[in-house]
Amino acid sequence: METAGDFVVSLLAGGLSGVCVDLTLFPLDTLKTRLQSASGFLAAGGFRGVYSGILSAAVGSFPTGAVFFITYEMTKTMLRSSPPAHMIAASVGEVVACVVKVPVEVVKQRAQACCEMSTRQAFVFTLQQEGILGFYRGFKSTAAREVPFSLVQFPLWEFLKKYWSGKQGRAVDPWQGAVCGALSGGFAAALTTPLDVAKTRIMLAEAFCRYSATCAVDRRWWFHLPRFVSKIGATVTDPYI
Repeated sequence: METAGDFVVSLLAGGLSGVCVDLTLFPLDTLKTRLQSASGFLAAGGFRGVYSGILSAAVGSFPTGAVFFITYEMTKTMLRSSPPAHMIAASVGEVVACVVKVPVEVVKQRAQACCEMSTRQAFVFTLQQEGILGFYRGFKSTAAREVPFSLVQFPLWEFLKKYWSGKQGRAVDPWQGAVCGALSGGFAAALTTPLDVAKTRIMLAEAFCRYSATCAVDRRWWFHLPRFVSKIGATVTDPYI
């Protein structure tokens, strides 16, 4: 049964871990966004301004991480910890966290892919051009990526920790848990990359292209998802897919 102390620990641990990861790896995230952009890596900014949009990440990382881990731990406890429980808890946690995460991602990725646009400009432009719903562009595609990612990552993470703990006869140390997390996260990311590309391109869609000449690519191509996604019937006619 979750206690008030457990609730606070989950909130702080999830929020702080989210901030540390997002801010430390932000330049790599920027490069990934630009590589996935339909306008091409160089047109999206190349290696310039790799910290564009970091304010959005700094503001949104704590609540996103906190909401996910609180939901994950509470759901896992209610379902009595087991591999299926880990999968369900991670999926529920991701969907709930998307309510906070998607607006942050929209602003962050638009600033990353058009490096002369500040976080504030990306926020104001999205609000003016698309309204509040513009911040939820790509909500469904984000959930469609995050859920399978977590379905792979968290059960594998829990399994690796349990296996390592059994081998050494005691609970894993924090650094060992981090290694397990890195292995499970890397494997899950490799499997879900096509969905991540689709999510990025939907978030960087047409309305945003009007902002800057550096994003002025053929809008038909801007809307295109990767072929391996479009072949199975995905579409971006709904901006909030």
